Amino acid sequence: MERLDPRTTHGTPDPLMHGGQGAVPGVTPGGTFDPWRYRDEAGVTGVDLAGYKVEASDGAIGKVDQASHEVNSSYLVVDTGPWIFGRKVTIPAGTVNHVDHDERKVYVDRSKDQIKAAPEYDETADTDPAYRDKLGGYYGETYSAIPPGTAR
Repeated sequence: MERLDPRTTHGTPDPLMHGGQGAVPGVTPGGTFDPWRYRDEAGVTGVDLAGYKVEASDGAIGKVDQASHEVNSSYLVVDTGPWIFGRKVTIPAGTVNHVDHDERKVYVDRSKDQIKAAPEYDETADTDPAYRDKLGGYYGETYSAIPPGTAR
């Protein structure tokens, strides 16, 4: 078996590209998922997403009730309607794969089951660091569960 020289690059992409965005969309240069930042290529900049429909990787899940565009603190609050008994969920910005403005749809890279199992929405806790850590941690764990080669 041939050994690789650790001082030599072996065709790996530059981890710092696109203004500090990682080589993989939605991933920081260190290779970790950033739940609280919209991906540059998602098409979210300067747009109010309230009222847009939300599509999980396996179907519709509801409608955006409110959208935050705070730096390193962005998220969507989605009203799931009858799908999970009128429950609202908070979906971190990093899960937004892309937005179709013509169709007024936001596509996220999580399944219905992953979103349904997420920590319960708490309108009083969106600024609470413990709630944000719990929610970001949950979606970070589900990020690693996405099969390689699928849209992230």
